[in-house]
Amino acid sequence: MKKTELSQFQIWGILGGAAIMLSLAMGMRQSFGLLQPHMIRDIGITAADFSMAVALQNIVWGATQPVVGIWADKYGTRPVALVGVLIYILGLLFLRFADSAWMVTLGIGFCVGIALSCTASNIAMNITARTVSPLKRGAAMGAVSAIGSLGLTIASPMTQSLITNVNWQMAAVGFLGLACVMLPAAFWGSKADQIEPEAVVGKPQSATDAITEALGHKGYRVLAIAFFVCGLQLVFITTHLPAYLDICGMDPTVGSNTLALVGLFNVIGSYLFGWLGDRYSKRMLLGGIYMLRSLALFMFFSYPPSPTTTLIFGAVLGTLWLGVVPLVSGLIVQLFGLRFMATLSGIAFMSHQVGSFLGAWGGGYIFNLFGNYDLAWKLAVAIGLAAGLFQMTMNTQPSERIRNQLAT
Repeated sequence: MKKTELSQFQIWGILGGAAIMLSLAMGMRQSFGLLQPHMIRDIGITAADFSMAVALQNIVWGATQPVVGIWADKYGTRPVALVGVLIYILGLLFLRFADSAWMVTLGIGFCVGIALSCTASNIAMNITARTVSPLKRGAAMGAVSAIGSLGLTIASPMTQSLITNVNWQMAAVGFLGLACVMLPAAFWGSKADQIEPEAVVGKPQSATDAITEALGHKGYRVLAIAFFVCGLQLVFITTHLPAYLDICGMDPTVGSNTLALVGLFNVIGSYLFGWLGDRYSKRMLLGGIYMLRSLALFMFFSYPPSPTTTLIFGAVLGTLWLGVVPLVSGLIVQLFGLRFMATLSGIAFMSHQVGSFLGAWGGGYIFNLFGNYDLAWKLAVAIGLAAGLFQMTMNTQPSERIRNQLAT
């Protein structure tokens, strides 16, 4: 089936499936931090134990993403996505019955890390880019990313409600219910595999050729290095913000409502930056996001938090949250084309996840070392400002191969 032969119903069905899969995968993953204080009290794990589990999740996600990207480019997104959902369910079962640190680590660390490689942003953006025309690609990726953020507005309040009214184990059961919804969504979204790939001009590339080409491009290296800081900031916040607010004596619902606001305002930000990326410099928009996010972090931790300032912080941060996804994906397609998008996005995302590992584990380590998060907040701001400036220097000229194709 050619892309031009798709009906509007088929296009929306594919994009909707990808968005729901992404939404629930990320919504649950970003709500795990709400369980931390209760699991520490109930099963005797430490903040460092929980941080290590989340850190492992991110490093496993990053380490497996290039391999999963290669498989998706070679075999299609359907087997990758469906297997990923099943692994997600397995990880949540370990979480539900966890009574020690190793079960938490195996569940939300190892299993969920692999599952996210198969069901989250990289695969969803790959499906989207292959389904829509180039002129609408940025806005479409922004829309899918925006809808994908709604999972947090569902998962976070649901999790806190189940914890408050029952216990954290029942919240894990709620996660299992959401994961089961991912199965039909993954099946429907992966119908993008039936679309014929774009015609290749000249000698076809292998995955090895594509990786070599990308690593030799200065702009791609800058993109990947700056993406490291994005992961560090975001995972530090989702992992440690509930614990930080608990230390400050805030009601637990403030943390869950803040995460819900992050998801809600991310709907606006993701679509906005995807739409802007079709019209203005993607590298400047991306660098601007990193810098504005860092300024928001600085303003928040510079003063004692209150329910109002925390909710405002969530709204601002949400607007700047996953707007990076359509911009990074769009830059990779701009530089190297669509054929190995999943592979090259996966390699860049590995850098993001190394940052995520340090954000999750480092935040817990600093807290255990100093008894507070002050140094962690300051480091997140400083590194973010540097990354924003660095990103703005990126070379966005397409690779020589793409330039030659455009010239023919």
